[in-house]
Amino acid sequence: MKKYFLATALATMLATTASAETIGVSMALFDDNFLTVLRNGMTDYSKDLKDVTLQIEDAQNDVGKQLSQVQNFVASGVDAIIVNPVDTDATVALSQAAAAAGIPLVYVNRQPVNVDDLPEKQAFVASDEKESGTLETKEVCRMLKAAGKTEAKAVVMMGELSNQAARMRTQDIKDVLATPECSFIKVVEEQTANWSRTQGADLMTNWLSAGVQFDAVIANNDEMAIGAIQSLKSSGRAMDDVIVAGIDATQDALASMAAGELDVSVFQNAAGQGRGAVDAALKIARGEPVEKKGYVPFELVTPSNLKDYQAKN
Repeated sequence: MKKYFLATALATMLATTASAETIGVSMALFDDNFLTVLRNGMTDYSKDLKDVTLQIEDAQNDVGKQLSQVQNFVASGVDAIIVNPVDTDATVALSQAAAAAGIPLVYVNRQPVNVDDLPEKQAFVASDEKESGTLETKEVCRMLKAAGKTEAKAVVMMGELSNQAARMRTQDIKDVLATPECSFIKVVEEQTANWSRTQGADLMTNWLSAGVQFDAVIANNDEMAIGAIQSLKSSGRAMDDVIVAGIDATQDALASMAAGELDVSVFQNAAGQGRGAVDAALKIARGEPVEKKGYVPFELVTPSNLKDYQAKN
């Protein structure tokens, strides 16, 4: 009888161990507000799943470090890998490392350069960047028209140029401003501030010191927009005299909008992307079908619907 119970207990333990799944996650950078929400979304979701463990690493914006992390995940035999790329142009090597080992890989948030040629057992979960800069810039255009502007000048703050999202969002801006409805807006300055609040503030200070005149600030993300606002306020410029727009609808951005500073943002559901990436990784690992590209919609945020997004955060 004792042998029977021992055998049953051992079988149960082995079954439980076999069903446990580990996902290795390489994040581009922990010290980033948006990516923190994304990371927390994955972590919180995994807690609701039975026998799923996330092993999360910080690549610290280092391409080589991220490749090493993926290689280490492969060597440790994880069931799947999720990558938030440091450099979206350097993802082929990551795909090859996972594919060679037959381990599923899901890219999240930042579109890999090989998105249209991903190997088997690989996918991409994010939001369609074509929507982000388009929604942002169309609203800036609408607001300038509502203010009675027939000619207007804008400055553009770009994210890291190695990042596909920065390039796409900037192109979105140009595409909207090329339309007849918004062609009255001219871009007078366009520089990168690398997604950073501090660099956004410094860039705005440089523009103001150089005497650049503008009616709107169109930033690739909220952090740079908030930096621009800090610099504008320090210079004494009235915030109702300039339209400032960003993307992501982070908590800090919503607080800035509530204070009457930020005029436009675009909600990117970071937590939703995180959940989607975990789901996709598990489905591929379990042999279930998954779309190669899974998109979570962007949503325009303005003072008129601000309360809806404050509730989400």
